[in-house]
Amino acid sequence: MRTNKNQSKISELLKEKLEERIVTGQYRPGLRLDETELATEFSVSRTPVREALIQLASAGLVDIRPRRGAIVAEASPKRLYEMFEVMAGLEAMSVRLAARRHTETDLRQIQTAQAACEKAYEAGDVDAYYHENERFHMAIYQASHNSFLCEETSAMHRRLGAYRRLQLRSRGRLRSSRDEHRGIIEAIAAGDSDLAAQRVHAHVIIQGEIFSDLIASLSRLEVPKYKD
Repeated sequence: MRTNKNQSKISELLKEKLEERIVTGQYRPGLRLDETELATEFSVSRTPVREALIQLASAGLVDIRPRRGAIVAEASPKRLYEMFEVMAGLEAMSVRLAARRHTETDLRQIQTAQAACEKAYEAGDVDAYYHENERFHMAIYQASHNSFLCEETSAMHRRLGAYRRLQLRSRGRLRSSRDEHRGIIEAIAAGDSDLAAQRVHAHVIIQGEIFSDLIASLSRLEVPKYKD
């Protein structure tokens, strides 16, 4: 059991490293990601590499093709912004229901996740904040008490995970995100579904705008070129 847990942790860490290289343009669309080469580079077996690539494929970051393996997928800034628009709509629907339907337990879970975000913010730990931020949003989805909506919103949240992580590195974004969370919780606690939806929509849509700006700036930088 311990071995399986360790392997899952290795796969997750490897996925995070690879997804950052993809979203920052270090790995260009069309690049073939060779399992053996990656296993050698990261000093791991091919099994966690394969698992990481499968997770990246489920997030739409790579395509797994017969006889070619994993290929970095094409994702234009316009396409990504469209995905953030859909994400903002799903989140707004979730928080609107959460404001109306949440229980005291639901609210405590949201507040507990926010407290962890606050702690990560004070420590200046972007990666910890990203993971606690995920807990915060998942707690809101659960508080909607609509299982289908929760499943769909969670899936989209995971698909955009790499991009949400990257935009948190923008100057001042961690503080803004924390402050936006506070406003969202305030609206949920007050049962103001319209205000909660408005605030969470703005919270998510700005992530797409920040990410588009990041990609535009990264595209002007010289990045290492990899051969297929």
